[in-house]
Amino acid sequence: MNSSPSSAALIECVPNISEGRRPEVIQAIAAVVETVEGVRLLDVDPGKATNRTVITFAGAPEPVIEAAFRLIQKAAELIDMSTHQGEHPRMGATDVCPLVPVSGITLEECAVWAHKLGERVGRELGIPGYFYESAAKHPSRRNLADCRSGEYEGLAAKFSKPEGQPDFGSTNGGRWRQTGATAIGARDFLIAFNVNLNTTSTRRANAVAFDIREKGRMLREGDPLTGKPVLDARGEPVFEPGKLKAVKGIGWFIEEFGCAQVSYNLTDPQQTPLHVLFDETVRSAQERGMRVTGSELVGLVPLNALLEAGRHYCHLQQRSSGLPEAELIRIAALSMGLGDLKPFVPEERIVEYKLGLRQPGHLVSMNLMGFADETASESPAPGGGSIAAYAGALGASLGAMVANLSAHKRGWDHRWAEFSEVAEQLMALQARLLNAVDEDTAAFNAIMEAFGLSKNSPEEAAVRKEAIRVATRRAIEVPMEVVALCAKAAPWVERMAMEGNPNSVTDAAVGMLCLRTAARGAALNAQVNAKGFDDAEWVAGVQTRIDAVLDALHQAETRVMARCAAVFQS
Repeated sequence: MNSSPSSAALIECVPNISEGRRPEVIQAIAAVVETVEGVRLLDVDPGKATNRTVITFAGAPEPVIEAAFRLIQKAAELIDMSTHQGEHPRMGATDVCPLVPVSGITLEECAVWAHKLGERVGRELGIPGYFYESAAKHPSRRNLADCRSGEYEGLAAKFSKPEGQPDFGSTNGGRWRQTGATAIGARDFLIAFNVNLNTTSTRRANAVAFDIREKGRMLREGDPLTGKPVLDARGEPVFEPGKLKAVKGIGWFIEEFGCAQVSYNLTDPQQTPLHVLFDETVRSAQERGMRVTGSELVGLVPLNALLEAGRHYCHLQQRSSGLPEAELIRIAALSMGLGDLKPFVPEERIVEYKLGLRQPGHLVSMNLMGFADETASESPAPGGGSIAAYAGALGASLGAMVANLSAHKRGWDHRWAEFSEVAEQLMALQARLLNAVDEDTAAFNAIMEAFGLSKNSPEEAAVRKEAIRVATRRAIEVPMEVVALCAKAAPWVERMAMEGNPNSVTDAAVGMLCLRTAARGAALNAQVNAKGFDDAEWVAGVQTRIDAVLDALHQAETRVMARCAAVFQS
């Protein structure tokens, strides 16, 4: 099995091949990706009506470029564009091949890799093509639609003009008649998103697409459907902009689903969130007498796009959005009908999950019995530090629970936003405290590894001493972060004890007890690891912060216990 992608520089590659109906061909093309060490195949998403497959893989730049080259080569061998038919605009066997920065690399650096890939494709395979978006060498080719204008059938005419000459590859010899042309680019994360309509009319689906997409619709004289196009001073058609920025769209009928879709490319989810695009499509469809029945994602989607959508739909329901990640994703999927055509599986569709970037640590992924047994074993880790962090996470969880119950309490509907904010704050702190469970054990193990280093020579002894120093400081910093997180969570939990659902006051109180126990336990860990550390001034600062937090938590606990007593007596 191939190794996981490097965390130093990670890019995603999303080639779209012009084949969606022959599984054996799709499999043969996708399989070459996994022949490259260090590249991980994430998704293969074919479409019969579009006769197109979106393939997604990721890894460090150099192996990804090698995998992309092999994929383009294999697609050129197995796909004949002279016989290709499909609903989606296309001009080549590998129609587009974008590189997307994921972590540790800039968009500009991805453009350099795109140029290397394109030049090799042109030199070794003879396939012509164009650089687009951030890799474009000509402003007129930045937009993919401009590069692909005329599609495959228009390539001969395009190549005959100076302005249509490719950025790489050759138009001599006629090989391009089989392979077509390829667009290679660098871009930010794009979400391919199709919205299903209760109609079979492509024209009506296009009307919705024109309402929404940034480019909008062509202005016409007189009749908006058949009138003569309005031209600008250069003789180019004039367009009336659509409702949303960073959105490209087209309508089509998908025979295998028996309905029309509006097919979108969302090029900047920060500028136009996914849920905004969906809601605007619902409004436009309703205005035109249609109904949205659901949607589908093509390829992968960033986690945050679904979390934002989940919070948005919670707020529309006047419901707290301070919910676990999995619940927010489920609400987003239900609200947008992502499972309308086929089941929506987050582990298969969310890029962070596919890349393993959101996998919980070893300890946090255990069940309760497993974690308790692991703690009781002969191994010194997990120990008090990890248990303290987990106690803090439970304290934050209890506070969030009271906030969510309060937001849902009958008669308190006007306060849902107030409690939603509390729950969101506490869930964010819970996530950080859970991370600290494994981080504390890792810090302890690093100290043990440092003490195990050789000291047979003065050089080795110096290396060992510095490694011990670095590991020890980290073993102080992790529990101190737990102390600080508990201090941040305490006011929110206290507020829930004082202002939240009175039936849950003892839950908030237990949450506060957990936070104080967590902070005291983490402080003990920090103090024992700080013993003998060679920076006395820094250690003194650590102790000062511990004293302040523990005093504040003691006072908060006292107030919460008094609140409980008052409730018991009422």
